[in-house]
Amino acid sequence: MDTATQTESLHIVCPQCDAVNRVPAMKLSHTPTCGKCHRELFAGKPVDLTSARFLKHIERSDLPVLVDFWAPWCGPCRQMAPFFEQAAMGLEPMYRVVKVNTEEAQDLAARYAIRSIPTLALFKGGREVARQPGAMDARGIMAWAQQNNPS
Repeated sequence: MDTATQTESLHIVCPQCDAVNRVPAMKLSHTPTCGKCHRELFAGKPVDLTSARFLKHIERSDLPVLVDFWAPWCGPCRQMAPFFEQAAMGLEPMYRVVKVNTEEAQDLAARYAIRSIPTLALFKGGREVARQPGAMDARGIMAWAQQNNPS
């Protein structure tokens, strides 16, 4: 991290209460907590997002947001789930890692034209910057996210 990056503050959406927090970039790895609910901003696991919460997390966060679009009936999705959890531990706090159940959030599946699941999508500044259909292991997920990060 260069000096300018270390002194800038980032907007981080709380995974519990959805409050937008300003966190100095250099303090991301120091277990920051939410100013509203006082819970940790990063738990090392994916955040389950509903349609109502999704846009706030991708539009208001300064971090890249890695999304797993999945469904409970999907075998490859269930196989990838523990790998996605492992990837979350390795990617946070430089990424927000989230899951969207396409059965419950059919509007998001339609809006983002999710044609197969699981599908990974990387968002930055509210827009999708990369997409990868199909199951991957934790190392593959992390490598794909880092390779496609536009920062």
